Amino acid sequence: MSSGRGEPQESTGRGRHRAVWLVIGRLARVSLRRYVGAGLLWVTFFAVPLLTGLVLQAVFDAISGQRAASLDSTLWLCAAFVAVEAVRGGVFWIAMSLWPYWWQGAGATLRANALRSILTARGPAASRLPHSSGEAVARFRDDAEDLIIATDNIVDLIGAAVFAAGAFAIMASIDPVITVVLVLPLTVIAVLNRMLRGLITRVHRQARQLGASVTAFVGETFAGVLAIKTAGAEGAVLERLRAHNRRRRNAAVKDRLVMDMLDTANSATVEISIGLVLLLATPAMRSGDFTVGDFALFTSYVGWLTMLPRILGRMLYRIPQGAVATERLTRLMATYEDADDLARLSGVWFRQDPPPALTELPERTDPLEVFEARDITVHHDDAGHGVTGVDLRVDRSSFTVVTGAVGAGKTTLIRALLGLLPLDSGSVTWNGQPIDDPGTFLVPGRVAYAGQVPRLFSESLRENLLLGWPVDDGKLKTAIELAALERDVAEMPDGLETVVGSRGVRLSGGQVQRSTAARALVRAPDLLVVDDLSSALDVETEHLLWDRIADAAGAGDGPSTVLVVSHRRAALERADQIVVLDRGRVVGAGALDELLRTCPEMRRLWAEESVVEAEEESVDPMIMNSNRTM
Repeated sequence: MSSGRGEPQESTGRGRHRAVWLVIGRLARVSLRRYVGAGLLWVTFFAVPLLTGLVLQAVFDAISGQRAASLDSTLWLCAAFVAVEAVRGGVFWIAMSLWPYWWQGAGATLRANALRSILTARGPAASRLPHSSGEAVARFRDDAEDLIIATDNIVDLIGAAVFAAGAFAIMASIDPVITVVLVLPLTVIAVLNRMLRGLITRVHRQARQLGASVTAFVGETFAGVLAIKTAGAEGAVLERLRAHNRRRRNAAVKDRLVMDMLDTANSATVEISIGLVLLLATPAMRSGDFTVGDFALFTSYVGWLTMLPRILGRMLYRIPQGAVATERLTRLMATYEDADDLARLSGVWFRQDPPPALTELPERTDPLEVFEARDITVHHDDAGHGVTGVDLRVDRSSFTVVTGAVGAGKTTLIRALLGLLPLDSGSVTWNGQPIDDPGTFLVPGRVAYAGQVPRLFSESLRENLLLGWPVDDGKLKTAIELAALERDVAEMPDGLETVVGSRGVRLSGGQVQRSTAARALVRAPDLLVVDDLSSALDVETEHLLWDRIADAAGAGDGPSTVLVVSHRRAALERADQIVVLDRGRVVGAGALDELLRTCPEMRRLWAEESVVEAEEESVDPMIMNSNRTM
């Protein structure tokens, strides 16, 4: 059985090819009317040269005197030749006007299904995403295109086969011996293509992987320009890029060389076939059994006949390439999904409007009473880093803080609770009911998460806060005020319509964090989960933010239940309960006063944070005074 990520079925050549043929069959049905209609036009385009050859035969026989013909009949034959070619040109342009609809629809289907799985499928997406966004982009772009081209080439193969069948029938009626000899070079090419299939698969997979590594490195370089400049690492970065490009270039050359070698061999059959026709036709032409028109027909068909082995050869390496692409794309999907889910037909809207976006939130019947985790164990690397045997209970209307030193496992715990990391063991419940898949259950409006690393897009601030969430401006304004962001928005040149740049580069660190908080708050969750939200905030703004959230919770205008990862005093002093982690294990839990008496790790963290915040408070007035004198 297939696991959906290429093991174990996809690990065999037969399994890979079954999967790619399944995808190809589905893609053909994305827009079946256009695929079949345009496909018939392409087949007609391939078949029209059969008529062209017959007209050429008649023209040359008339000119050479092989058959009686007047000047008028010869001119009519020439006019017929022009008309046939004109029809062929018209068929080409009609097919070209229809084909892009299917092509774009097929690409949209593959990419939408992979993206749907990443965003909504059961299980943590982090465990199946590539190490870099560039690698994921390469799969969405290049691997999807490989599958589309393979499906596209099937139409060409059918057209070439129709032409070959007609041509062989016509030529066999003229001279069966020459026709049979003409088939031999084509057979050799087909055998050669079959023998090279394994090599093509290996070379193409390596080329795709190394090409994706270059894309990933370029993306990371642009994202880290400031770090590179401040570290003086421009030379080292460029050298690393050159090394990536050298490996990619070598792999791409090998990949192209294999395909060009096959194309060259296919093209050589044209010259070989024409030579065989000349050698065998000369005696027959001398005896009058083979006319000039017959020779014109044979030579006009030979070039088109080589399309069959050429396209067949391309299909024989497109299928291995498609198998690589199918495997790479399904690795983006959930473990229980496979090629069947990758090529699922979900509908493509070409001219009509798509279904309307969500405008109203569905009603929920399970408001939070208690959120509980038992024996949570997550190890996210071979060294065993993570958390072990953690228990946590969050009651409605409580303020819970998870704290600990750097590397204690705080973020790992939160991400595991929310289903963003896979659990090694343990269970999570909502109101006493087990949650099979936290990643798809603990979502807005049950839970909203403001992560440790804020993620903003190069769009307006409004779009970054809403991300399609259907709320009115009044609720958006309330969320902005709760996040202590209203003054910043008022000072922005275009207010909420201000474009914040990639990852919020046009905002300060504190503005980015508060924007992330506003994004979570606007979803009005039962449980607000915050990971180190105030690390870039000054002490005054931090107190203001927590005061507003607490006041709103008390008035029923904000999240009543909060789970926070923080070491800051402003959060710790408000906590109903604090969970202290040390090297992945709980070493204390309770109220702040109790932990300061009984937990050495809590006393150490409190003392360190007191010193840090005292220094911050002494620096803030100095900054303000210097600003006044400027």
